[in-house]
Amino acid sequence: MSSRRSFLAGSAAAIGLGALPATDAVATTTAPAGAALPEDTTRPPNLVVVVADDLGYGELGAYGQKLVTTPRIDGLAADGLRFTDAYATAAVCAPSRCSLLTGLHTGHATVRANPAGAQGSLAATDTTFAQVLRARGYRTGVIGKWGFGPETADQDSHPNARGFDEFHGYIDHTHAHQYYPAYLWHNGVKEPVPANEGGAKGAYAPDLLRQRALDFLDRHAAEPFLLLLTPTVPHAPSDIPDTGAYASRTWSTADKGHAAQVSLFDTLVGDVVDRLRALGLEDDTILLVTSDNGPHEEGGADPDRFDANGPLRGYKRNLYEGGVRVPLIAWGPGRVLPGTSDRPTPLTDLLPTLAELGGAPAPSDVDGLSAAPLLTGGAATAHHDHLYWFRDERGVTSRADAQDRQRSTWLAEALRKDRWKAVRFAPVRDHALPDDQWQVELYDLATDVGETSDLAARYPARVTELVALMRSSWQDRYPRTPFGTKLTTPPLAVPGEPFVVTAELANGSSRAWSSAAVTLRAPAGWTVRATTATGAAQLAPGARLTTAWQVTPPAGAPAATPWPLTAEGTALAPGGPVRYAADGTVTTPPPAPTRDSYLSDLPWIRAVNGWGPVERDSSNGKNAAGDGTPIAFGGTTYPKGLGVHAYSDIAFHLGGAANRFTALVGIDDFSARQSTTGATRATVYGDDRVLLTTPTLTAATGPVPVDVDVRRVRVLRLEVTDANARTSFDHTSWALARVTVG
Repeated sequence: MSSRRSFLAGSAAAIGLGALPATDAVATTTAPAGAALPEDTTRPPNLVVVVADDLGYGELGAYGQKLVTTPRIDGLAADGLRFTDAYATAAVCAPSRCSLLTGLHTGHATVRANPAGAQGSLAATDTTFAQVLRARGYRTGVIGKWGFGPETADQDSHPNARGFDEFHGYIDHTHAHQYYPAYLWHNGVKEPVPANEGGAKGAYAPDLLRQRALDFLDRHAAEPFLLLLTPTVPHAPSDIPDTGAYASRTWSTADKGHAAQVSLFDTLVGDVVDRLRALGLEDDTILLVTSDNGPHEEGGADPDRFDANGPLRGYKRNLYEGGVRVPLIAWGPGRVLPGTSDRPTPLTDLLPTLAELGGAPAPSDVDGLSAAPLLTGGAATAHHDHLYWFRDERGVTSRADAQDRQRSTWLAEALRKDRWKAVRFAPVRDHALPDDQWQVELYDLATDVGETSDLAARYPARVTELVALMRSSWQDRYPRTPFGTKLTTPPLAVPGEPFVVTAELANGSSRAWSSAAVTLRAPAGWTVRATTATGAAQLAPGARLTTAWQVTPPAGAPAATPWPLTAEGTALAPGGPVRYAADGTVTTPPPAPTRDSYLSDLPWIRAVNGWGPVERDSSNGKNAAGDGTPIAFGGTTYPKGLGVHAYSDIAFHLGGAANRFTALVGIDDFSARQSTTGATRATVYGDDRVLLTTPTLTAATGPVPVDVDVRRVRVLRLEVTDANARTSFDHTSWALARVTVG
């Protein structure tokens, strides 16, 4: 079928994007007899990625399931490409989904653990496959579970900030456990679900998400689109309105519900396929179906009843194959070569694969490798030298703990290189623990896919090799190569006074761009004048085009008002034109303080917080004292506090009127009771000049006193950053934070 749409440029095949060099890894792809290669196309495909929640390797008929029926997905597997050795990048949801979106494994990714308190958050430096494809003109949407905090709009970890034009579903990881939620998010708005008001069960969330997905396809049938569909089935609880074909089984209620949820997932995928066909998009679309980790055993569900992990050892939370090996099916009539592949394929490969299919440049510093040639039957596909997994998990379930031999809450790592798989456990929660204090196991997957025979004692040299690769795969911090457009603005815009804005277009890909340019959009009536070059004929890999403007708001601009600015970087990449936009906000200041004031009584001009709202005085200074968030350090409670979660950046307008800023800053008693692993560092800025940086703050060290000179400072900024790559426990408080005037 010919396309009814136009696009910016041709397909990856048409523009000659080659595969990366292959390693010595061995894998095979088997096509059915008589299978034809996909036809050469002139435009990139629509892309649909469907991710189940806790669906095990053996829970689909195409992977051996006998008790639960999944005819629609089985049909896609028969007509498409079925992967036998596909891998989630973690054994639990949040880190797996972070890696899936960003192409970084759990030794490099921003989110490396499930939340144990605060939700893990994506960062402004995280480039998702949605951002990559949006730059090439794709309409992008995510429907279902997002799973990263904070549960607020207008922050770096929100789907809209990470490249998705449209979002409907759950932001918060824990909220996504509710099948009859009182609300769902639609972009930046929390929308009530009236049918579920007061705990009623009138609207089943997977049904609502299904309709949203079909609506997305209907609305964007005439343009290229990327849809990430992440329904929460079959995650616990095994809650479903109708157990259907399983109602008469002599199983537990939880098992009936679980089976029905798996079949519901199958039906949902089938509905998407039916709608694509009804819209005439079948030949213009590639569909991928997978899961975020191995099968769960929560809520009374019995994965062994269904042989949910197939021939594999382990469950959700285990780094054995059953915890991380997942189904992966690629389907696209005329575009995907049918067959099976045993290429070890981690879901980090999604970003570069989707980028190549869409003719888009991808960041060169990701861990994934493109599998696009494997899907389309083209050139030889690159293979990974090895695959890596990290686990920092506090949840315990009985079967997973038994497989780990009661080590399920220990730090763990795993690595696969060719046929060899190593798993190791640290008896203390310290990744820097010397190698000889870890407990290491070694398995030969070619002869023992069930990981029953530990060969570590027999092959010590192989163990040493794989442990060294584990060490090299982990970095406490993984600095990223800039990619796309970044906008830097001051927090304050004084009416009638010029200020400087800078924007950077960075080519973080592996191939040169040409005809690069950066423009800036400001509110009507504002004056914008470029003070540096706004274009470059070429941007080599790793190069950046940095542009500065002098911007002046009108003298009559209202006070205490946020104003939007947008920088747009454009270039001609090898696959065609690309466009990257970055949004920022400047605020016309509120009045400067005229008397000694606690910060909890002052309005801020910017508040970025890693999780939830900044905790401050809700009365906004209407009371004379004692109305700020109470903060306790070492058993002593202080009023007038600010509670934040790294990364945080809170700015206040002092207008040069204050003399000193004083406070206590540290990990408060409440956070210390949740966990002792929090570690942060606080920095005080005056007009972007560093006034003070604390040592590392932990619950054990107690708070640090702050006393700095802020004379002539117009903007006071309080920044808190993570100090040990464990952001889940980085709640930090500023107690008695006040400025003196006069």
